[in-house]
Amino acid sequence: MKKTTSVFSISIVIAIMFIIWGTIPESSLPRYHLNAVSGAVHTFLIDKFGWFYLLSASLFLAFSLFLIFSRYGNIRLGRDGEEPEYSYMTWFAMLFSAGMGIGLVFWGVAEPVSHYYTPPTGEEATAEAARLAMRYSFFHWGLHPWAIYGVLALALAYFQFRKREAGVISRTLRPLLGARTEGGLGVAIDTLAVYATIFGVATSLGLGAIQISGGLHQLFPNISNSISTQLLIIVVVTALFMLSAQTGLNKGIKWLSNINIALALLLMLFMLFAGPTNFIMDVFTSTIGTYLQNLPSMSFRLNPFEQNDWPKVWTIFYWAWWIAWAPFVGTFIARISRGRTIREFMIGVLVVPTIFSALWFSVFGGSALYLEQFQHAGIGEVMNEKGVETALFFTFEHFPFAPLLSGIAILLICTFFVTSADSATFVLGMQTTNGSLNPPNSVKFVWGIIQSAAATILLWTGGLQALQTASIIAAFPFAIIMILIVLSLIRSFQEEVTRKAKKPIQ
Repeated sequence: MKKTTSVFSISIVIAIMFIIWGTIPESSLPRYHLNAVSGAVHTFLIDKFGWFYLLSASLFLAFSLFLIFSRYGNIRLGRDGEEPEYSYMTWFAMLFSAGMGIGLVFWGVAEPVSHYYTPPTGEEATAEAARLAMRYSFFHWGLHPWAIYGVLALALAYFQFRKREAGVISRTLRPLLGARTEGGLGVAIDTLAVYATIFGVATSLGLGAIQISGGLHQLFPNISNSISTQLLIIVVVTALFMLSAQTGLNKGIKWLSNINIALALLLMLFMLFAGPTNFIMDVFTSTIGTYLQNLPSMSFRLNPFEQNDWPKVWTIFYWAWWIAWAPFVGTFIARISRGRTIREFMIGVLVVPTIFSALWFSVFGGSALYLEQFQHAGIGEVMNEKGVETALFFTFEHFPFAPLLSGIAILLICTFFVTSADSATFVLGMQTTNGSLNPPNSVKFVWGIIQSAAATILLWTGGLQALQTASIIAAFPFAIIMILIVLSLIRSFQEEVTRKAKKPIQ
C-alpha cells in the first residue's frame, strides 16, 4: 500500500460512509435517507440543468469530430514513431468490454420494446413508434456516449504518454490550473472520479446479478429469481473477477475481452440468420439513415412546450450516466491506447462501437419488435410482469435452440460482468496510485472487495437505485471538469503545433 495516495484513503472513507448510509432503514431517516436525499438532488439537477447535460454531450461529440479532421489528428499518444501496444482486434474488444458490453445485453431487447410502448412522441405500438424506438436506441448508445468516453480517454492518454504526466484526471488540467493540480484541488478532482467509478460499477454489479438470476430462472425454473440467488451470483462473480484481476491487464482482461467479442458475435450472427434476416438488415439500414439525419434535432430535444418528461427520463438520464461512467471507462481506454494517433484513436473509439451497437440493437431489438408487431408475442407484458431483465430470455423462446441461446447469453453476461469489474479494479488502482500503469494487486483487491460489498449490501437492503442515483449526481460537477479538459487539450495542442512549426529544419 506504499504506492497509494491520499485519494485512496479519502475515497475509502467516502465509500464506507455511503454504504452505511444506504443500509440505514428508510423508516429511521425518512427525510434524510440516502434514497430520499439522492433522489431529491438528482431530480433538481435534471429539472434545472437538463439543458446543460444535452449541450455538454453535444460539445464533446463536436470536439471529437473536429479532432478527426483537424491538423491535431496526426499527434501520437506517445513518443513520435511509437507503435500501438495492442492489435486493432484486441483494442476494440477491450474498450468495448469495459465500456458497454453488459449494458447492451441488458437493454438490447428491453429498450426498443420500452420505447415502442412509451414513444417520445405519437401513439404507442404503431409503425412510427417502432421506427422511433430503434432510432432512439441507436442515439442513446451511439456517437454521444462514445464521444464522452473518448474525450476523457484522449486527455488521459495524451498527458500521460506524451507529456509524461501522472495518469490521473487532475493532471489533464495542468495547462489551465498549473501546480494547483498537485494540491488539494487535484485531490478533490481525482476523488470525485473515484467516487463516480465505485458507485457506478457497484450498481452495475447489482443489475448484472439481477439479470443473470432472471436468466437462470427462465432456463431452470427450479432456481428462484430471488435476492438470495442474486447475492450468491455476486459472491461467485467476485471470486472470478478477483482472480482475473490478479493476473494483470495482458492476461485476464485481454483474454476475457476476446472471449466476450467472440461470444457476442456468435450470438448476434445466430439471431440474425435464424430470425427475420431481411427485416433486421432493413431496420439497420433505414435506422442508420434516420439516426444521422435527425442527430442534430435529437441532440437538443427537450420538449419545453409539451407536458412530456420523456427526454428527462431517457436521454438526459443516459447522458448523466455516461458522464458519471467516463472516469472509469475513459481511464481504461487511455491505458490500452498508447501509441495511436489522435485521428486513429477518435475514429476507432467513435465509429466501431457505434456501428456494433447499431447492429446489436437491430438484431435483438429489431427481432423483438418484429415479434411484437407482427406476431403479438407479448414481450412488453412479460417485461411489466417479470421485469426488464427477462425480456431477452423471453425473446429467445421464439427462436430455435432457445435453451442454448439463453445459456450462451448468461455466459456472455457473466464474462462481461467479470471483465467490467476486473477493469474497474484496475482503473481504481490507477486512480489511487498516482496513475500507475500496473497498480499493486493489494490495491486492486481492496477495491474489488469494496465494490462487491457495496453491491451486496445495497441489493440486500433495496438501496441499489439510490446508489445509482448518487453516482449520477457526480456527473454534474464532472461535466464541468470535462469542459475544462477540452479547453486544456486545445491549449496544449496549439502549443505543440506552434513549437513544431518553429523548430528549425535539420
